[in-house]
Amino acid sequence: MPYKSPFAVPKHKVCSFSLQLHLFHDKSCDRENCKSTFCDDSISAASTSDVQDRLSALELRVQQQEDEITVLKAALADVLRRLAISEDHVASVRKSAPSKGQPGLREAISMSCITNGSAGSRKTSHSSSVSVARKETLSSAAKSIKRTLTAEKSHSMWDNSDDSRNKLLRAASTSKLISKVAKNAEKHKDVIVSQAKMSTREKNSQEGEYIKMFMRGRPITMFIPSDVENYDDIRTELPPEKLKLEWVYGYRGRDCRANVYLLPTGEIVYFIASVVVLFNYEERTQRHYLGHTDCVKCLAVHPDKIRIATGQLAGVDKDGRPLQPHVRVWDSVSLMTLQVIGLGTFERGVGCLDFSKADSGSHLCVIDDSNEHMLTVWDWQRKSKVAEIKTTNEVVLAVEFHPTDANTIITCGKSHIFFWTWSGNSLARKQGIFGKYEKPKFVQCLAFLGNGDVLTGDSGGIMLIWSKTTVESTPGKGPKGVYQISRQIKAHDGSVFTLCQMRNGMLLTGGGKDRKIILWDHDLNPEREIEVPDQYGTIRAVAEGKADQFLVGTSRNFILRGTFNDGFQVEVQGHTDELWGLATHPFKDLLLTCAQDRQVCMWNSVDHTLEWTRLLDEPGHCADFHPSGTVVAIGTHSGRWFVLDAETRDLVSIHTDGNEQLSVMRYSVDGTLLSVGSHDNFIYLYIVTENGRKYSRYGKCTGHSSYITHLDWSPDNKYIMSNSGDYEILYWDIPSGCKLIRNRSDCKDIDWTTYTCVLGFQVFGVWPEGSDGTDINALVRSHNRKVIAVADDFCKVHVFQYPCSKPKAPSHKYSAHSSHVTNVSFTHNDGHLISTGGKDMSIIQWRLVEKITLPQNDIVVEIGTTKAPIPANESGVESPAPLSQSFDEMAQNESITGSSLTCLESNLEQTVEANEEQSEEQSEGSSLDPGEPSYEEPSNETSEEHSESTVTEDQQDNSPVS
Repeated sequence: MPYKSPFAVPKHKVCSFSLQLHLFHDKSCDRENCKSTFCDDSISAASTSDVQDRLSALELRVQQQEDEITVLKAALADVLRRLAISEDHVASVRKSAPSKGQPGLREAISMSCITNGSAGSRKTSHSSSVSVARKETLSSAAKSIKRTLTAEKSHSMWDNSDDSRNKLLRAASTSKLISKVAKNAEKHKDVIVSQAKMSTREKNSQEGEYIKMFMRGRPITMFIPSDVENYDDIRTELPPEKLKLEWVYGYRGRDCRANVYLLPTGEIVYFIASVVVLFNYEERTQRHYLGHTDCVKCLAVHPDKIRIATGQLAGVDKDGRPLQPHVRVWDSVSLMTLQVIGLGTFERGVGCLDFSKADSGSHLCVIDDSNEHMLTVWDWQRKSKVAEIKTTNEVVLAVEFHPTDANTIITCGKSHIFFWTWSGNSLARKQGIFGKYEKPKFVQCLAFLGNGDVLTGDSGGIMLIWSKTTVESTPGKGPKGVYQISRQIKAHDGSVFTLCQMRNGMLLTGGGKDRKIILWDHDLNPEREIEVPDQYGTIRAVAEGKADQFLVGTSRNFILRGTFNDGFQVEVQGHTDELWGLATHPFKDLLLTCAQDRQVCMWNSVDHTLEWTRLLDEPGHCADFHPSGTVVAIGTHSGRWFVLDAETRDLVSIHTDGNEQLSVMRYSVDGTLLSVGSHDNFIYLYIVTENGRKYSRYGKCTGHSSYITHLDWSPDNKYIMSNSGDYEILYWDIPSGCKLIRNRSDCKDIDWTTYTCVLGFQVFGVWPEGSDGTDINALVRSHNRKVIAVADDFCKVHVFQYPCSKPKAPSHKYSAHSSHVTNVSFTHNDGHLISTGGKDMSIIQWRLVEKITLPQNDIVVEIGTTKAPIPANESGVESPAPLSQSFDEMAQNESITGSSLTCLESNLEQTVEANEEQSEEQSEGSSLDPGEPSYEEPSNETSEEHSESTVTEDQQDNSPVS
């Protein structure tokens, strides 16, 4: 589910979007922040609703106050800036022409309006004095936000009201108002421009043309470059470049259990974010199941070892609509979705699940994450719920069917183990009695012995054997079976976290605190043991591997493959805390990530391996490679930044700028300068020598009224463009002493070496309706300047055409992350795009492909944009969705990625590509099953208007393969 960005502006999703049609009509679309839902066990449903309503009202009031503060801060910054401008100009006028001070003074006031993007012309008297000028400047600045929004009284966006505070709050909540104003110095008359159903009247007081956008009540002015002859002629289209998921780095082990298995195909199946990964460690290939819409939390393998069930958490989409938790059953060979279970049944998420064994896996039992931890039994092939019952208010950690008794289900968790007798549509519970044995705090895991006895592992390091005994029958009922403890075994120091029954009847146990894996013989006597090294963390999952091997998932997100004789080998690893920092090498297939876990990791994007890792003293947040590729600079949360050797990982240099988080590091194109953007509102400049190994302070850019978010250099090293947390776009003249360029229209034609600023004329079209200014976390332009990749707060990666200078521009949209996407970066040859997830801690590598339609046969040819040859094992075809399938099935099928068998490539490739456009049209035109109105299948994520739609690639384009 989407998470909050760690920006200063809170992300309560209460916002609105207004269009300007001569009169500003306020068209608010409040959407609730569904990112966190808290329930109280002790209150009724009615009182819960009341509390939620009160909480929503309080959140709305808090948000309105925060919006007002944001506007007032912006106004204060305008006051200070305008005072400085007027004083500078008055001083220069007095020196140069004491007898002609009035015209110069008028110019000073006019320039102050230009600098702040105000479109209203100022009329000043020639008899004005300096004191009057200061008063006029201060007054106009204090009212700049409100005046710019209201323009003239007859064009107010609000209805007439005596409550000015309410007006200001409504102005603050207004997000994204776009208008275009043309300046004609010779003609003093109003200009009416209508763009995208928006129109405005403003005075001609600007140099050239500009676009104005509003976010949370703050106007953002972007000047139109000189090479744009007619803004109306600009067209934004879907780019021909698309993305295909190629590789996922990382594994979710920190807060999950029993989620690593080896399939008969030789692949390890596990999950991270909303992707289930099938990884062949011998061939170094991955396939991906992409049917889920939010975090995958649990996994179960069918007795046939082919079909797999995965459960996900609840989430919300970008419009605040709920994404319901559910279970998906799918085929691990074809990656086709077989069934979607539990829509509208489960609350919060799916905690654990298991297939039945005695009846060949025709049933599925599920425990959800509601307060009552509901146990449901499903005939999953018929999608029918057979039985349902509340289990307990305590945490439930595991559920399993008995392997030989089809009517017995066992659940365990905090201070309990329950034995359930399932008969028809009823479930009867019997609690396990510990008697003379110490009752553990947690019963952690379950397994079954060959004779049908139940084996449990608990938090005290004890294994208990529960044997079934027959007691006297109750009159009118058959004999009852009761499970009682028959044996106790001390297994581990600390908890017994996982049990794995092997094919040969022996048992593997994994300990928590002692990090030991112990092999037990048929009589449960310890035979072999091995300790997992401390750097990998504690054991979360153990599974049987090939021959004498076993697989281990750990709390530090490692998957290890090992034997008792040879030790462990790392197969999968990733970060263990929120991930923000990302940089790609300037000319090698390498990428670097840094996160709040203090780890810095260098990855090889061709071999998909970890080159090296280093632990910093502090959490890393941003990074950039020196153009020589020899060193990399890493900014941290405390104001310190490190320079590491890119090959040896040795520490080259340490510096400190302020004591707040560093948000961006950016080298100039020739590597002679380094800019450091900080949350203390400053940009620090350094001269770089000795190929990135020596740094000396050059200056500091002072002028932003909020923290720095993004910045870019010009190719000649003279200018910097920067964005801040209050949506400013400022430009800096570096050779002149890091001075702020007052007249921003002078910067409209500057070229930029990179484009990572999220606000600017060339990229403002990427912002969706209703944005609050922090919905886009990162943006990057490809090196060939054809496309823009965007990381948003709703788990999506977008690809737009570059430039993107029209509102509501269309994009290709991709789902794989289950948290806010924090960063994106193209590799050096534009062959791949790398994206990072925040809370999901995933690193996802996408391959860029270009679709070219050949009109003579209507076949779409896919051309990889990478300059490097693609290995044969990375190529694959996509399985088309049969047109006769229902919409739900098509949505499920189109959400899947995977490579088909080689023998099918020649037969399917043309069919897939030829039907692609038809599939997209069907996906856009279809509606949901009326029986499931509140659930949005992935393929129905296109926007409402076809002409301005966002194409969801992981559903409409048959999904990518590795």
